[in-house]
Amino acid sequence: MRKFLLIAGIIIILVLGLGYVQFQNKNAPISSFPSQAPRQNKLQNETLIITTIAENLDTPWAITFLPDKNMLVTERFGRVRLIDSNGNLNTNPVAVIEDVRETGEGGLLGITVHPDFSSNNYIYLYYTYASSGNNTLNRVVRMTYKDNKLIEQNVIIDNIPGASNHNGGRIKFGPDKFLYISTGDAQNPSQAQDVNSLGGKILRVTDEGKPAPGNPFNNPVYSYGHRNVQGLAWDSNNRLWATEHGRSGAESGLDEINLIEQGKNYGWPVIQGNEQRQGMETPRINSGSTTWAPSGATFVGSSLFFSGLRGQALYKAEINNNQIVQIKEHFKSQYGRIREVILGQDGMLYITTSNKDGRGNPQLNDDKVIKIDPEDL
Repeated sequence: MRKFLLIAGIIIILVLGLGYVQFQNKNAPISSFPSQAPRQNKLQNETLIITTIAENLDTPWAITFLPDKNMLVTERFGRVRLIDSNGNLNTNPVAVIEDVRETGEGGLLGITVHPDFSSNNYIYLYYTYASSGNNTLNRVVRMTYKDNKLIEQNVIIDNIPGASNHNGGRIKFGPDKFLYISTGDAQNPSQAQDVNSLGGKILRVTDEGKPAPGNPFNNPVYSYGHRNVQGLAWDSNNRLWATEHGRSGAESGLDEINLIEQGKNYGWPVIQGNEQRQGMETPRINSGSTTWAPSGATFVGSSLFFSGLRGQALYKAEINNNQIVQIKEHFKSQYGRIREVILGQDGMLYITTSNKDGRGNPQLNDDKVIKIDPEDL
């Protein structure tokens, strides 16, 4: 009997002790369980970090932000749209540019704001048009933004080679306040190696369209040997990086990320991928047999985010000592083709889908502008 009571007493003590431990654990602060809390928080945040800002756009190509945090978005067939800082899409376009020729990859492409926009209200646009004889060309124009309208179109650089494909089209002002313009080879690869041609280049000009002082060839050309650059971004040390489309067709792939330096030759069409030749630059990384079809690009800290069209993903290239050490992909096939990625004043990433460009499969309410928190990627 005494043995039975002893055993029963031990059991009671164990049960009460276990209950006390569970009670203490239940009421312990979350920081006491670091292995669980981040996972719980991540799951909660995943429904909050992605917001659709605008829908039912027609092949949006580029975004630029105004000082008041409103954004302007180009639609490839020739329209500029306004989305206010509250995420409301204005039903009336800011501009409809009649000269635009939407053909293949061409149309109304890049857009950017003058560094001194607050005093001059200048907006710059890059678009494809038909010249005399029905030739396809590209140009950059400057317009004035007034009362939610773009007026007074002035051509600042013209006769950029164009074609159905490979029109480049990204324009951005650099830290030096010069305008950088990416152009494609216009399906004529040889002109990428001709420093007197504007095709297959990155151009650098003043806000009036004149060759920037110090350009290496006494013309607008800043770098050459490019196939089709569609992304430009500067890192924290003011170094220019570019995303570039590699070969196409049955052997597509070898898309590139390049660190751009003045006067350098980036090899197209002489070298591709990891190939090397004296006087030519091998990319910092290429996609190998995979195709990204990279377009927009922007930096968040030391990481370069870039969009993928055929890759149907948002990519994050982690950079250390000018070398790309890792590439991660996000939202693979979730939104379809992604054209633009840009960092807003709020620290959020903004992307555009490109599923109505003739090469995608439009989803419900495409195309879209989507906001993403980069801290969760």
